[in-house]
Amino acid sequence: MSHLNRRQALRLFAAAGAAGMAAPLLSACSSSDDSTDSTAVPSGPPIKIGMIVPQTGVFKDFGNELDNGFSLYLQQHEGKLGGRQVTLVKADEGETADSGKAAANKLIKDEKVLAITGVANPAAMLAMREDIENAKIPLIGSNASPKALQTLGPKYIWRTSFVSDEPGTAIARWAAGNVDGGLAICGQTDPAGSDEDVASFVETYKSVGGQIAGQARTVAYGTKDFTAMLNAVKTSGAKGMYALFNGAAAIEFVKQYRNMHFPADFKLLGTGSLTEGYVLKQQGDAARDIYTALNYSPDLDNVANRRFIADYQKAFGSVPSTFAMSSFDAAAVLDKAITDATKNLDSFQLNAAIGRLGQIDSPRGGWQFTQTRTPLQRWYLRQVRNDGAVLSNVLTAELSTRG
Repeated sequence: MSHLNRRQALRLFAAAGAAGMAAPLLSACSSSDDSTDSTAVPSGPPIKIGMIVPQTGVFKDFGNELDNGFSLYLQQHEGKLGGRQVTLVKADEGETADSGKAAANKLIKDEKVLAITGVANPAAMLAMREDIENAKIPLIGSNASPKALQTLGPKYIWRTSFVSDEPGTAIARWAAGNVDGGLAICGQTDPAGSDEDVASFVETYKSVGGQIAGQARTVAYGTKDFTAMLNAVKTSGAKGMYALFNGAAAIEFVKQYRNMHFPADFKLLGTGSLTEGYVLKQQGDAARDIYTALNYSPDLDNVANRRFIADYQKAFGSVPSTFAMSSFDAAAVLDKAITDATKNLDSFQLNAAIGRLGQIDSPRGGWQFTQTRTPLQRWYLRQVRNDGAVLSNVLTAELSTRG
């Protein structure tokens, strides 16, 4: 797809939003009415939904955005899902897979929730898999999930975000056609799926003729000084760099990259987490011109996103991230599924109802669950530049549809 300016892209996606997406979907899917309003459904007994998000530690900011997205949906629907009043019980995910697993067990055994949502750390989702499947309580995860989970065939774990290897695959073809020369690969050793993303990027990039400048360079998780890595890239002759960092590491990496004064035509690109959400606020002008691939851009021009942006800014005073959007969609999934389930609602029936859902009308554009219980969705190329007076991840092109 040729490079588009923002106005052209918005016109394109406004038109594309009405089009269906063809791919193998859950065989049990039915054509649900996207206009269903949970407040119009006869109310049933109250329900208890569990939310696993980091309330402490280094991932707390991600947890805040997941919390915000789900809470906004509840605010829009009078605190109800499927016409039933919701009690939202939160458990602190913490920083590790073990603390996330403990949070899931608390919600399952002590709180006896109908369903669970959230989970910021992909490694934590993998750690709690067995407990979720044994309890037969649906988890609608709202952040990236590890590729390894796909091979285990979970029946009760659904994801409204993406699989960790998808961002790299989505941007690899664009990189091969837009970086004129060798590309350096940089990342961090991370139990949360970064290695999967880098591997998928490299495989796809090479398959379409992309050139790698030297070996992939990695630093230990928690590293704060990237000087040696960046110096090695600068002297390698690379014409661009694919970088995978998130959270505090992304903030420091981008600031240090900018201070190294790479050539003006050098391209820095990566997965969306490199410049997404609160990270971009901290990076400021240092992030300017960075390209990223993600399943969401705040300037997507569709009815659902316009309302989402306006309501989110009113409620929280900031522009929503993909984390907030995916959590908002997790609430929408539960809303539609609870509406569709029988009056004698339980976790088993709810899980079956999720499997029958059709298209979700989302701020990212319409999407559906695939056989692997992840979204079939569009992927977008964004560039950090001014959108009006605000530095933002601005939509430049549609990359592909994946799922």
